[in-house]
Amino acid sequence: MDSSDDEKDGVYGNHIPKELNHNLSSNGMKFVDEVLNGQSERCLENFRMDKKVFYKLCDILQSKGLLRHTNRIKIEEQLAIFMFIVGHNLRTRAVQELFRYSGETISRHFNNVLNAIMAISLDFFQPPGPDVPPEISLDPRLYPYFKDCVGAVDGIHIPVMVGVDEQGPFRNKSGLLSQNVLAACSFDLKFHYVLAGWEGSASDLRVLNSALTRRNKLQVPEGKYYLVDNKYANMPGFIAPYQAVSYHTNQTTTGYHPQDAKELFNQWHSLLRNATDRIFGALKERFPILLSAPPYPLQTQVKLVVAACALHNYIRREKPDDWLFRMYEQDTLLPMAESLLPLEGEQPIVHVDTRALEFGFQTEQLELASHFRDSIATEMWDDYISGLAS
Repeated sequence: MDSSDDEKDGVYGNHIPKELNHNLSSNGMKFVDEVLNGQSERCLENFRMDKKVFYKLCDILQSKGLLRHTNRIKIEEQLAIFMFIVGHNLRTRAVQELFRYSGETISRHFNNVLNAIMAISLDFFQPPGPDVPPEISLDPRLYPYFKDCVGAVDGIHIPVMVGVDEQGPFRNKSGLLSQNVLAACSFDLKFHYVLAGWEGSASDLRVLNSALTRRNKLQVPEGKYYLVDNKYANMPGFIAPYQAVSYHTNQTTTGYHPQDAKELFNQWHSLLRNATDRIFGALKERFPILLSAPPYPLQTQVKLVVAACALHNYIRREKPDDWLFRMYEQDTLLPMAESLLPLEGEQPIVHVDTRALEFGFQTEQLELASHFRDSIATEMWDDYISGLAS
């Protein structure tokens, strides 16, 4: 993290706690002590996590030898500096004024904490377990149809800052500079896997292919699958919605009634898959530094994404009822509107998405993946019709 250009802007966005201006006369440790000795809400506001969760993270980083107290700055203050920056999208100058340290000191401890979190980040990413997610097993509209589904995969573009000579590959379809980040998540808003650093111009399929073929790769348990949207192909391990068929989550609450098996499948597929929207929303709400391109080296910007996702998982594990998570939790058991018997539609026709051929799958494998999706849609539709007729 450079301490020259990155200090000039001071503050981005409206994420500074109101008390910031009231603490400029105190030093950093006094401010940290006041926050940690105050109400838990104050710690949540300033350091983006509950006090007990904050202290436990300090203990973890210290016990693993990743952070240590210095003559001037304790571990609690080091972590506070990092969380204050990423949790309020501040630049070094603003943090200097609050903590009363030089830009070099702030930058050094920021990078030390970032590298420490990266060193244990894999401990916070857990692969899906063998059990059916309760969000599916407890919903008769989703179970048993999606019983083998372990989560959802999607991509998100995070703003990035790179030199003029590097900007071409990072310019996405919207003309903005970004890194294309792929994430696999569970329905209870935990990240299973994150791959950051791909250029904004890279296609989502290309990033997924990279995630499946690299050394630290995305693992899909045998016989299981993730839900994806139409940016991706329907292929073994990944079920996409039907193309050219209505696909909106709000149709579950506006009296919309599916006309055939494909529309019904897409309706519930979209309801489940919106876990990615909610987890990305919670991530950016807690760490608004991801909303703009911080003027750090590219490698640091990539690390920030992974570290933010790791911290998200850690906080989710330690404090699942955290106020911010509650903002983005959604009851999967949405009310099903009463309806007349819908029109009888055509049965799904096997469609092979040839985009998946670049993953090394054979045509026969892709046909099986399409048949598998069709079998889910057909079973779902038959039960839906029977339920309306009874």
